[in-house]
Amino acid sequence: MIAIVLLTLAFTPIAAAMSWHICGKTATNYTANSPYHANLELLSTALSNNASTNRYLFAMGSVGAAPDTVYGLALCRGDVNAAVCRACVVGAFRAAQQRCAYREDVTIFCPSCRLRFSGKDFLRPDDYADGVVNTMNTTDTTNTEPLLPGWDPGDAPSVASISGIIKKLLQDTARQAAYNSGHQMFATGRMDVGGNDDFPELFSMAQCVPALTHRDCSWCLEVISFRAMENFAGKQGGRLLALWCNLRYDTSPFYNGDPMVTILPPAKSVVPAAAAPSSCPTCKRHIRKVLIIALVVSLLALFLCFIKVSFIFMRSHGKGNGRREEAKMNVKEDESLPWGVDGASSEFMIYDFSQVLEATANFSEKKKLGQGGYGPVYKGQLPDGLEIAVKRLASHSGQGFIEFRNEVQLIAKLQHSNLVRLMGCCNQGEEKILIYEYLPNKSLDFLIFDETRRASLDWNRRVTIIEGISQGLVYLHKHSRLRIIHRDLKASNILLDKEMNPKISDFGLAKIFSTHDAERSTNRIIGTYGYMAPEYASQGIFSIKSDVFSFGVLMLEVVSGKRSSCFHGYGDFINLLGHAWQLWKDRLWLHLADPSLDTEYHSVDIMRCINIALLCVQENAADRPTMSEVVAMLSSKSMTLPEPKHPAYFQIRIKDEDSEGVGPSSVKLTVSALDGR
Repeated sequence: MIAIVLLTLAFTPIAAAMSWHICGKTATNYTANSPYHANLELLSTALSNNASTNRYLFAMGSVGAAPDTVYGLALCRGDVNAAVCRACVVGAFRAAQQRCAYREDVTIFCPSCRLRFSGKDFLRPDDYADGVVNTMNTTDTTNTEPLLPGWDPGDAPSVASISGIIKKLLQDTARQAAYNSGHQMFATGRMDVGGNDDFPELFSMAQCVPALTHRDCSWCLEVISFRAMENFAGKQGGRLLALWCNLRYDTSPFYNGDPMVTILPPAKSVVPAAAAPSSCPTCKRHIRKVLIIALVVSLLALFLCFIKVSFIFMRSHGKGNGRREEAKMNVKEDESLPWGVDGASSEFMIYDFSQVLEATANFSEKKKLGQGGYGPVYKGQLPDGLEIAVKRLASHSGQGFIEFRNEVQLIAKLQHSNLVRLMGCCNQGEEKILIYEYLPNKSLDFLIFDETRRASLDWNRRVTIIEGISQGLVYLHKHSRLRIIHRDLKASNILLDKEMNPKISDFGLAKIFSTHDAERSTNRIIGTYGYMAPEYASQGIFSIKSDVFSFGVLMLEVVSGKRSSCFHGYGDFINLLGHAWQLWKDRLWLHLADPSLDTEYHSVDIMRCINIALLCVQENAADRPTMSEVVAMLSSKSMTLPEPKHPAYFQIRIKDEDSEGVGPSSVKLTVSALDGR
């Protein structure tokens, strides 16, 4: 468990500027016109410029070399404009030099921004998880606000009711900032308790430094929200200030624009009128009784929820019932995984359907990127400007729901530069939606199979794509927390970022393996013809060698620019594998290469890639290399490569309509598979 410590230090408000300052934890000073002073002046200019031009109104960095390095962080409130932000940061630096003259470590909190600079590095990302709140420098606890109507310290029910209202207001606003505001990590809220004319509306705000992860932002806000319960005791307003996050509420609007979220009061909350505690003893007893009943009902509901969660957990993880549950799942859903997102990346978010509608302009046709077997994919844009890809699974597709579940369970837990990033999901009614990072260069098949577009992929770029895919597969098979078989590796499932780096996508058919499993089998053979290993297509047996086979097919496609399962253009052969094998045997392998490539200059490298690809598509799984071995072959030009045997499916030929023979030339294609896209 992470130890969390909140440091509350003495501070003095700057009355004229409505700000607060801390002159560091130590008495370390710098001298005028020193290198540190010069670096500080440069940092001041850089932070004020960068924060005001950054879309998140945030900047941090350092200036100078040790021992005179100055580290700084500036963050403006999420509802102010660039001009206000710049003026606030400039003013904060000026206030720091006035109030904490020549101090090396200063923190300033202003109504519209906050600033810290120090001679010590407090910006290291590794500190966010373990010390996110240890770096807080102050908490504003000098609150002289009047009390909310109905607050009576001697009346426990009124204290409990109003405290619950404030707590829910702050917690819901914090949750909105941490998880539902993108990378801006800023949210404003409003709550109308209703039913009592004396009790005012409440307005709230929460913000984190955008450099935090969503989870760390949540932790930071959660910790300081506890301070609110201790220090605000029924006050009409208050704020908690910290370097990495802050919270505020008041009875009148204090932010610009409409609230981002409308927060409902706690269920069955009862707010006593201001005069009720002293003038109506009977009402007072009645209110106390209602509150006690509400509390008991809430605790009972919480207890039942805990029992249900515990039961689900035991069913999913209980060792004694493991075999029985596995057999049950095999029959029902082909070893489908227990539903849940435990262990997901801290960047993973749950989106409201309204957010998805807004991002995609109500799923406008103009936003549509493509259509897959499980539903359309749209380009979207979040309010903070971040572009996303939105995959809307067809509501009528049962297989679409299985894919949705698998995607959330698997890829949400994976982090690798060659895997597409699943940012979040939306599961509301019939809507099953996956939110990915947007990759501007679309999928590999969009480029490699088009005569005009594939000319932009020179040999070096193709090698980079091949190597990137291989690295992603090694991660899945060997280095990730979960050992995963993709089962649907193909050109359309390889997405390309703006630098043309490949990212493996679509984990709807993927399966988790234990480190002790060599292979598994299934009765539901689902995948894409042309990429399926023969043992999977004919017997339902799959393993890491199934992905190796698909990778080999993909390599041949990248080298040749031709589809594997094309029914023309390969002479007597019905697929690319047989055609490639025949050219290899005849020492005409260069004829396989895409004519747009400089084959003369890259002939040796092209030959090695074809050799490696043919090793990957061997008919027997045991003859195929692992992906780790493939990476070693690709990275070393001096390694002697084994001579490949004939690949799978190489004897499948196009039948001569005039022939009556039943020899190899008339073998019919018996492999049957569904195209999952």
